[in-house]
Amino acid sequence: METATRSERSIASVLTAPAARIAAVYVAARLVTTTFFRIASAWSPRDSRFGNGADLWIYIGAWDAQWYRRIAEEGYPTVLPLTDAGDVAQNAWAFMPLYPWASAALGSFLGSWAAGAVVISLVAGYACCLVLRSILVERIGEAAAMWAVVFFAAAPLAAMFQVAYAEASFLLLVLLGIRCLQRRRYGWLFAIVPVMAFTRPGVLAFALLLVLFAGWRGMRRRAEPLRPHELLQLGAAGASAVALGLAWQVIAGAVTGRPDAYLDTELSWRRLWMGDTGGFVPGEGWLLAADHWLREWGIAPVLGPAVVVGLVIVVGIVLAVEPHVKRLGIEIRLWAASYLLYLLAVFLPQSSVFRLLTPLAPLAGALALPASTAWRIGVLVASLVGQWWWIWNMYGLGTEFWHIP
Repeated sequence: METATRSERSIASVLTAPAARIAAVYVAARLVTTTFFRIASAWSPRDSRFGNGADLWIYIGAWDAQWYRRIAEEGYPTVLPLTDAGDVAQNAWAFMPLYPWASAALGSFLGSWAAGAVVISLVAGYACCLVLRSILVERIGEAAAMWAVVFFAAAPLAAMFQVAYAEASFLLLVLLGIRCLQRRRYGWLFAIVPVMAFTRPGVLAFALLLVLFAGWRGMRRRAEPLRPHELLQLGAAGASAVALGLAWQVIAGAVTGRPDAYLDTELSWRRLWMGDTGGFVPGEGWLLAADHWLREWGIAPVLGPAVVVGLVIVVGIVLAVEPHVKRLGIEIRLWAASYLLYLLAVFLPQSSVFRLLTPLAPLAGALALPASTAWRIGVLVASLVGQWWWIWNMYGLGTEFWHIP
């Protein structure tokens, strides 16, 4: 009798463990996303990008997923393609190799590249939920951390967990890196950073995080001593993140014989929106986009610089003093600041801006802190509405210039 009781308790413990509860949340969220995809397919007009009745595999392999598949099957071009005007055309060098290669390796056992890609995204998304809870639970408590996981699993961009994009894999590496900083286990960064660098652009933002975190530890050395070996590890990890963040440009240049191969490839996407605006100038993309969008919306474009500066100030204030954000801890706040500064330096805001904000997922903890049930349900409903809106526009329609995920 006692043995049976212990067995029952053991089973109950497993079923109520955080990993099991998160699995239930994640599976439910994926079923909702799948339903949204199916509804979008059924409702999409015949002249939509993927037509009426597109199956899930078409959506899984759509948009940038086609570039990842091309990399897996054809590799990278040794001669850059050119437009009729002589500019570098869009090509595979804009995308990192580890996700498509890993998808191809797994797909060889599952029967197709797309199958490998979506399994990696699904597993990475679940792992993100696990790590996100571990990052938040010590700061905001179990209940709020679980609500943050719910918001994350059902977020407006949660479809990224079910399509052949590298977002989930990259985010997992970021979350693991943040967890290393929280636990002061800096040695693991030397395994995380190289994988991050060749999964998706953004490792330079993580390098900035390491610099800022080392500075913060230095300022607080009386409250928490910063030992020489810790400073050495943080410095070495930061230096490796910088070097690896620039390595892809060197590799692209060496393979194609053009030192500017990667940068010109990235600018080819900017020309799609803005035409030829010359070379790359850090931060210029936001001013160009502000001018473009204000014209689109019938607002005086001269206000563009003021809008950008105002946005930077507002975001800075929120990260610095907003009480719910402060409770998340310095590691998450410094990551958010680092990543946003990275986007400010290199990104041209357009329809992909929502997807590119995915690495800010740890901030979901701030939304979960108000203990009101009505508030939390409201955030969940808003997330699901946003998810449907995004799926419908990017996959169900996909016909306008701003329907690009």
